[in-house]
Amino acid sequence: MILPVIGAALTVTELPTFRDWLFDKDRDLELQTFHAPDMLIGDGWKAAADEARKHLDGFKGRLGIHGPFWGLSFSNPDPEIRAIVRKRMLTGLDICAAVGATQMVIHSPYTTWDYHNLDNYPTARAMVIEAAHDCLAQAVRRAEDQGVMLVIENIEDIDPRDRRVLAESFGSEAVKLSIDTGHAHYAHGSTGAPPVDYFVQSAGEMLGHVHLQDAEGYADRHWAIGQGTIRWHAVFAALAAVESHPRLILELRDKAGILPSMAWLEREGLAA
Repeated sequence: MILPVIGAALTVTELPTFRDWLFDKDRDLELQTFHAPDMLIGDGWKAAADEARKHLDGFKGRLGIHGPFWGLSFSNPDPEIRAIVRKRMLTGLDICAAVGATQMVIHSPYTTWDYHNLDNYPTARAMVIEAAHDCLAQAVRRAEDQGVMLVIENIEDIDPRDRRVLAESFGSEAVKLSIDTGHAHYAHGSTGAPPVDYFVQSAGEMLGHVHLQDAEGYADRHWAIGQGTIRWHAVFAALAAVESHPRLILELRDKAGILPSMAWLEREGLAA
């Protein structure tokens, strides 16, 4: 049995600390420096992109970035706000081109309120998708041209099928799904969502990316693997059935937990 190789989400300044670990197995890497609002205005991101390229000289793993998300729902009903979101997404793709990234994480627009109310209004579901297409159409075309995959990460999502319908509606290989295990576990524990492995099963071959973090089902903890209550054997069994080879990224609040998380996964025979 070939175990999946795990990567990590890191800021540019954290790259030297984990360089040997990343390079040793060509691990997947997600840069998380470029989503801060002040980084996205003007060319404030360019110095960090230059620094990233220096640290990653010779890197052969798959590289992605976390795209813009703070306050930026791409299904916002206000067209003037969508124009700002559209601009931020295109800046994210500029950054991808600058650092050589082939994936960008963006956030699902579906909220807890949506789950309980979208079917309360006849056109509500269609309006979410229509707004998303208006906002992201240009970014999707650019992503296709650049060879970048946009992956839509669950945030408050309760029913994972809604996000899959949204992703599939673009009809593009440049739009796939991301699962954050801690977000899914929060939704399972606090808002009645299915367990994490069900999110994986729902995504199926649309799955392009996973944030691995542990939690207790109450909040978005980003704990090291093994510190929370996620049923990891079920999660990795579901991942083993997916043939789309998603990027598996440790997204921990305390990066000192990366190597202990790897030790836990290796000890349980789940990953390498």
